[in-house]
Amino acid sequence: MATVAFHTLGCKVNFYDTEAIWQLFKQEGYEQVDFESTADVYVINSCTVTNTGDKKSRQMIRRAIRRNPEAIIAVTGCYAQTSPAEIMAIPGVDLVIGTQDRDKIMPYIKQLEQERKPINAVRNIMKTRTFEELDVPDFADRTRAFLKIQEGCNNFCTFCIIPWSRGLMRSRDPQSVLKQARMLVDAGYQEIVLTGIHTGGYGEDMEDYSLAKLLWDLDKVEGLKRIRISSIEASQITDEVLEVLQKSDKMCRHLHIPLQAGDNDVLARMRRKYTTEQFAQKIEHIHRIMPGVAITTDVIVGFPGETEEMFRNGYRFMEQMKFSEMHVFPYSKRTGTPAARMEDQVDEEIKNARVHELIDLSERMQLDYAKQFVGQVLEVIPERDYKGQQGSGLIMGYSDNYLQLVFEGSEDWIGQICHVKVTEAGVNECRGEIVRVPEIVSVNPSPRKTAGTSSVDAIPGQAAKAIV
Repeated sequence: MATVAFHTLGCKVNFYDTEAIWQLFKQEGYEQVDFESTADVYVINSCTVTNTGDKKSRQMIRRAIRRNPEAIIAVTGCYAQTSPAEIMAIPGVDLVIGTQDRDKIMPYIKQLEQERKPINAVRNIMKTRTFEELDVPDFADRTRAFLKIQEGCNNFCTFCIIPWSRGLMRSRDPQSVLKQARMLVDAGYQEIVLTGIHTGGYGEDMEDYSLAKLLWDLDKVEGLKRIRISSIEASQITDEVLEVLQKSDKMCRHLHIPLQAGDNDVLARMRRKYTTEQFAQKIEHIHRIMPGVAITTDVIVGFPGETEEMFRNGYRFMEQMKFSEMHVFPYSKRTGTPAARMEDQVDEEIKNARVHELIDLSERMQLDYAKQFVGQVLEVIPERDYKGQQGSGLIMGYSDNYLQLVFEGSEDWIGQICHVKVTEAGVNECRGEIVRVPEIVSVNPSPRKTAGTSSVDAIPGQAAKAIV
């Protein structure tokens, strides 16, 4: 039997895309093996969000070539899209396919089996206006299924290369989203995480349809217990979206709303489309209609031109916002973006000192948020044994408001809704005890295997959950 191995770098959207590509290989009778073993085909799903992403992608390509010089080496993803010639120049690379036309990967592989001539299949992503349909009926993670609803971004923030690697905003057909949601529920998933490059922009390129309408349609999917939005911009949380958040009991009390900077001058230089005042107004509104909501965020530290005063403004603003967690990233130059050419680049030592200050603030806010729930009973869907240790008698999972709870329980409860009382608050995890044993709902028993290993850039000690 022919074998394929995957390695995925970067974000959750890439992980989704890798799973989708694995489905295509599976349909052709391939068996998936570990990336560190010998395979007939290696697929590297690359990342280009930072210069380091490019470098790591090149390292993984070379590792695959060394592992089996006879194997077909296929490179896809964002780095493949933006720098195909650079990848084609690596001796041993057979196929470069970018962030579109992944549905054609199998014909290309068959072509290479007949004739080993390298293929550059990358086209201009900026001309693409339709969403590439790639279904994922099953995931490695037994409790949360990711459902990609859109692709691309029209924002062109000055620090970001993504519009050039993913193209412009395009939404997935609503019927296709709902069909896949039902498929996931049938496979035993109770929680769906809506994901994309600019998830909250869903529907902006459609007439008479919107993110709010999609959420209401998903709310009607029988058997689905939880809907989580992976990330949404403050400006995309419209009155209609707020209404769904308030009235649907399936919407999780957790929103990831990227702030990026807490000072208006820095936001303007980043070309973000809001002021701190507008952001605060939206956050206050959400707290009013969803008591107990967890709001997590992303912050970039040391953006070019960020003075000590701007940083202090931002620090105070983040404190006021009472985030339940912040994902803190030092600004990293991305070649080809306007920010990389800006003057006043911030010294690395200053940047690192600021990063640590914000990580400390994040941990304080995380603990304060969790303390509110001590003594309360929350619905938790356990995901795995505690720290992956089988037989420890402890399991862990997330509540709807994104508290990670560890409690005594049976592995049979994984993927089921448990009622858990919070007994102790912590920074990255809280402790709890079961108050109501779940009714076991039969879950698709097929073994689930993840396509590829992870490589998400984040600050050491800071959970790399930026994309939920």
